[in-house]
Amino acid sequence: MHLDVLDLRNFYYRSPLGRAAQKVVRDQLVQWWPEAKGQTVAGFGFAVPLLRPYLADARRVIGLMPGPQGVMPWPAGERNVSVLCEDTMWPIETGHVDKLVVMHGLETSDDQAAVLEECWRVLGPGGQAVFVVPNRAGLWSRSDGTPFGYGRPYSLGQLDAQLRKHRFITERQISTLYQPPSHKRTWRKTAGILEMVGRHMPLFSAGGVLMVEVSKHVVTPRGTPVRAKAARGVLSGIRSPAAEPA
Repeated sequence: MHLDVLDLRNFYYRSPLGRAAQKVVRDQLVQWWPEAKGQTVAGFGFAVPLLRPYLADARRVIGLMPGPQGVMPWPAGERNVSVLCEDTMWPIETGHVDKLVVMHGLETSDDQAAVLEECWRVLGPGGQAVFVVPNRAGLWSRSDGTPFGYGRPYSLGQLDAQLRKHRFITERQISTLYQPPSHKRTWRKTAGILEMVGRHMPLFSAGGVLMVEVSKHVVTPRGTPVRAKAARGVLSGIRSPAAEPA
């Protein structure tokens, strides 16, 4: 079940914990995708906090927000790029997206397979997508005080298997958001140190969220093309009449 857009907005834009989480995930995304000049960038679920770095140079930025969640205008004070849509029917033509970000859109959907099929449909050949989901082994998926405590959490193996099933190829993966999901000032002061330490920990499952980058590769059919033979005419088997003698 999708969360309400107002709860998501209040968390990411009006709470210190939400702003810290937004920064950590967005910084990692920008490290993977430093620019998107001339490209179409879309986000599904509540991915708009991660899309701001691409507003200046991308050809187009689209924030897709599912109907059960609700929609809000974004970005604030600028031309709105967010739109309300169905989970499995996005108002985007097939193959028109170069980069896609999915956050709070997969794990909270009632039909995750259909969401992944729609992701595949809108991406162009060679297009890239990043899925941000709660880590089953992390603390954030166990806390009802953040959006990552709702929906289905994933292990890396589960997410990778589901993405491969829907014809995506995994390129990179990471666990991030090592700070605890606490609003207490003590933890807020040490958040930066915990993130720095967490990135060097050998235990992959320590982070609160998983980020997986995938690509869409369309396989070209192999084999020798077969030319269709021209159909023989109805009268092709009848011999031409011999010329009459003069």
